[in-house]
Amino acid sequence: MQTRPDDPTGGMTVPQRLWRVMSYFSQPRSGWIVLTLAVLIGSALEPTIPALLKPLLDQGFNSKELDLWIIPVSVVALFTLRSSASFMADVALAKIAQTSLHSLRKKMFDCISVAELELYRKQPATALANTIVFEATNGAVLLLQSITTVVKDSLSLVALVCYLLYLNWELTLIVLLIFPVVALAMRALAKRLYGLTKASQAAVDKLAYVVEESVLAHKEIRIQNAEAQQRQRFESVNTLLQRLAMKSAIAGSAVAPVTNLFGSIALSAVITVAIVQSQSNALSAGGFVAFITAMLMLIAPIKHLSEVSSTITRGVVAAERAIALVETVVAERGGDFVKDRSTGQLELRGVGVTYPDSPAPALVDIDLAVQPGQFIALVGLSGSGKTTLANLLPRFVNCTSGHIFLDGVELRDWNLQSLRRQFGLVGQNVVMFNDSVLNNLAMGQAVDRARAQHCLEAANLAERVAALPQGMDTVLGHNASALSGGERQRLAIARAIYKDAPILILDEATSALDTDTDSLVQASLRTAMVGRTTIAIAHRLSTIRDADMIFVLQHGRILQRGSHAQLMAEGGAYEDFIRLT
Repeated sequence: MQTRPDDPTGGMTVPQRLWRVMSYFSQPRSGWIVLTLAVLIGSALEPTIPALLKPLLDQGFNSKELDLWIIPVSVVALFTLRSSASFMADVALAKIAQTSLHSLRKKMFDCISVAELELYRKQPATALANTIVFEATNGAVLLLQSITTVVKDSLSLVALVCYLLYLNWELTLIVLLIFPVVALAMRALAKRLYGLTKASQAAVDKLAYVVEESVLAHKEIRIQNAEAQQRQRFESVNTLLQRLAMKSAIAGSAVAPVTNLFGSIALSAVITVAIVQSQSNALSAGGFVAFITAMLMLIAPIKHLSEVSSTITRGVVAAERAIALVETVVAERGGDFVKDRSTGQLELRGVGVTYPDSPAPALVDIDLAVQPGQFIALVGLSGSGKTTLANLLPRFVNCTSGHIFLDGVELRDWNLQSLRRQFGLVGQNVVMFNDSVLNNLAMGQAVDRARAQHCLEAANLAERVAALPQGMDTVLGHNASALSGGERQRLAIARAIYKDAPILILDEATSALDTDTDSLVQASLRTAMVGRTTIAIAHRLSTIRDADMIFVLQHGRILQRGSHAQLMAEGGAYEDFIRLT
């Protein structure tokens, strides 16, 4: 992931990480106010149950001092208040979670929409989708539920301990001895679980990537008889994930037995001391039952607090992955120059490109000039730098040396949105959206059905679209699965025509077309290219033959340049290339 060099989580403890993450879940304030009040009310009512038992046992069974109606009315009122507080807390928690998630998802998607393109080269699509869709949700739900549990059970503990101190401070001191043990166990557990959870998330990403590769390359895998190899790759990661999950389960389950052990020791000690006190009439039967009841009520919140550390850790790690997109992903940077429509004049001076992970440069010392309305072709063997050169123009790639100008203004000075409005692109890997033909065609532009129809006719696709169940309103499915490969490519050509940009980039735009369709689309493209600067990357002679200027690239350098006739007369690499094609 392309990130800023400073890591905001470096050296932080789990509580510090939690505090940082929770700042993204601070809204709405009204929800937090309602949640706080509901939790305070619910926690304050915890000691009322044992408090009712003491007068009931000491007075209700031995005298007529206690009115009969008081106990049932008190019990009903008590549980009504507790249920109402619980309902308010659940609704407020849901409001906080969904409001915060909505805002966080929007921030994440906004970030990847403007991120430097290096992000997409380094991060698999499954990892980004998993972070935005699943990890953000899981992190928010786990964290908010855990924080509510911590606050509610901590306040319940405080209320119950205060009541125990009121009843019998000597017995309460025995109970409090188990608290440091639980705290130490939770601290050790949190540190262990944090590392395991980070490793598990990395394994989940790797597993998802193996599945993504297997789905996208299912034909290649089967034609190569590589099913066993892919199953082995999947199984190795799957086994690693299982081991990490078991280690997390063991670490998360270890605290409860320790807590129960020391709790049983405290309970035994309390009962022993209580028996001694009762012999000297220092403790009544009602007081003893109330104390034991309140003490046993401590078990549930202590158990919850001992177990919540694993949930908090998982939530923090998931939320940190989501927040990293917001805090550390670097946005593309452009200039301030804006122009509605350029003339299409391009110039490259001494341009070089070296990719970060590549020892050899992709382009070296490229010099070329393209006049408005000129048609140039880039040819060469695979890996010669043609696509890299074309990607420089809309700044999908940035040059590492040299300068590129559009209408005399360096590309870095152009506003990015304004710059990319100047280009129409038809690539060799066509991507369509799970939407209607019309919306795929007008992508990012105002919808005009008449204009769309004209573009479909220009791309020789009008009859095919008319035959679809709902015509232009037919939803095409995942990556336009309702169309063939050639039809998808023609739809991409129609989309570029619809955009009506002054510069047209054709990256193997007719590679998936049969010979008959190719001749029809070539005629349509020639019409669309009138008045536009066109840069074509192609292997077919039908595409490059009529170019005003052809540039032959080899190992990132321009080896030859000239028209088709000039280059054929000159011989050399271009003539060899034509013979190969």
